Amino acid sequence: MHLHRSVSVSAILRSRRAVSLSDGTLLPYDRLVLATGARANIPTLDGVTRVRRDRQIPTAHAATLDTSNAPLPRGVTVLRDLDEAERVLAAVAAGKRIVVLGAGVLGMEIALAATAARGEACVVYHGEIPMAPNLDRGGDSVLAQSARRAGVTMVNHSRAESLLFHQDDDGVDRFDALICADGKQVHGDLLLLSCGVGARTELAQLAGLPVSTGILVDENLQCWTDERIYAIGDCAQVAAAPRVGDLTALPAGGPSGLIGPGWRQADWLAARFIAEVLGRPETAALAASVSAVVMLKADGIDVVSVGNTSADPWDLSVDDHAAGCASSPLRASQWADREAGRYVKMVTRDGILGGFVYVEMPRTAVELTLLFERGSELPFDRSVLLRYDGPDYEPEAGSAFARDVTVCWCNEVTGGTIVDSAEAGSTTVACIGAVTRAGTGCGGCTARIGDVLERFAAATAASAT
Repeated sequence: MHLHRSVSVSAILRSRRAVSLSDGTLLPYDRLVLATGARANIPTLDGVTRVRRDRQIPTAHAATLDTSNAPLPRGVTVLRDLDEAERVLAAVAAGKRIVVLGAGVLGMEIALAATAARGEACVVYHGEIPMAPNLDRGGDSVLAQSARRAGVTMVNHSRAESLLFHQDDDGVDRFDALICADGKQVHGDLLLLSCGVGARTELAQLAGLPVSTGILVDENLQCWTDERIYAIGDCAQVAAAPRVGDLTALPAGGPSGLIGPGWRQADWLAARFIAEVLGRPETAALAASVSAVVMLKADGIDVVSVGNTSADPWDLSVDDHAAGCASSPLRASQWADREAGRYVKMVTRDGILGGFVYVEMPRTAVELTLLFERGSELPFDRSVLLRYDGPDYEPEAGSAFARDVTVCWCNEVTGGTIVDSAEAGSTTVACIGAVTRAGTGCGGCTARIGDVLERFAAATAASAT
């Protein structure tokens, strides 16, 4: 393997099957895999230069790949690399007030982490509730209240329009306040833009490859118009290639934006290339990713949404035959305790669990996860599932340690896989991560991995006596 450092690709020369590097080198290829990732979205704000990137030649230096020589003002940052993480950490450690623009998963996690570290954080968002695209209204409402109790200032119904600056001693402007459409000024020491990400598609566009919100590839991860070029990860938008005569509208959706699917795509594509070199039969099709999982990890506030959670308990019943619907309607069961900051919602079709949301109900969530993965029917009395988070909970009564329950959603690692790895000598969370990748994605499952290992150690010690 040859590793080219301190250079970037400036162009893909498809007719020559080569890429041009920023140092003038021409590098030929038989297969080209685009794993260019994504960059943070910069919202339209007066005071921030917003770069238009379509058809723009990438810069030669990695440090300016995302800024394009139009850096963010002093005191304004995003969070995509280690330098930016260090900048946020320094602000928290110094007791600075952090203003987070955007109430998505990342924005909420940063705000909650800052307040947990005795910092000060304020989240500004234009909707009514946080994480609105990802969670149902009940889960959102409980999350917002729990965040306020944790010390986060939540500023909703606030559409940001511009920035207010003051001058540092060296005469350079520094962020002072975020100005909203209603005239509100939200002051702070550091503004963190948490407004989603966009795929880096410039190279593909310049090379004439089809692009929508990501680089368009088929189910084999091959670009629609060039079978020698592939894309994986945050830049890849998987969609069926159009056939002759199909409408030319670009497909909906976009890259998954999750680390687990990216890793699985890389593993699958590497196996396919190896099989081609060795002349082996076609590899199995790339398995579809698990249902959409949205997780927020914070001290004292654990939020997860899995599958289809669109139904509401108070939806009017639908006459399936009259409506011409072939399947039964979705039904929802809901339980909330706002004072305790706990919430559960279960969505079923014909009794089969198709999605759920929970806030601070981890043991119930384990049971729901197992039922969801098995496609099992919920008990008629849904309330019996709530007992797992009650004071009289007995681990042996539930499925918290079942071998087939998923512990790590990012990498689809089950409890059984962790136990098998422990039996082979991997008895720490770090070792499990090195062997299975469990816990190395979002990190939200490390405590559960520790629980499984602790139980394994206890069982091993008991059998030895």
